[in-house]
Formats: sequence, structure tokens, C-alpha cells
Amino acid sequence: NQQLIMSDPAIMMGKPVITGTRLTVESILDRFAAGETIDHLLEAHPRLTREAIFAAFAFAANHFDLMLSILL
Repeated sequence: NQQLIMSDPAIMMGKPVITGTRLTVESILDRFAAGETIDHLLEAHPRLTREAIFAAFAFAANHFDLMLSILL
């Protein structure tokens, strides 16, 4: 899943994005939290895949766990 997420300082100021797009993991999470469905995200972004959305969720979860371990 990690190959579906990349970070490059030249793209979106280095924020993690879906590979081959300018869609940040943050924007995927924000849209999902705002009530958009996976199907709506897929319709709105033709280059986006279901697998990439789940990779974004996994990336965020892994980084959240890392942040908690550092803070605790």
C-alpha cells in the first residue's frame, strides 16, 4: 500500500499524496470526515482508485500510531 502514497517536496509542499495525483492523504481524510463516500470520491477523481483510498487510510493510521508512541 505504501507505494500508492508518496511524498515529494516538489508536489504539494511535500505532503503525502496519492501517487500520480496531487490528492493529499489529508484531503482524502478531510473529505471522508465531511461525509463524502468512497464512491463519490471515485466519481469526482477519475484517476483515484479504491485501493489508493484505503492506502491513504492505512498511511494515516500508521502515522497516528507512530505519533502516539512518541507522545506516550
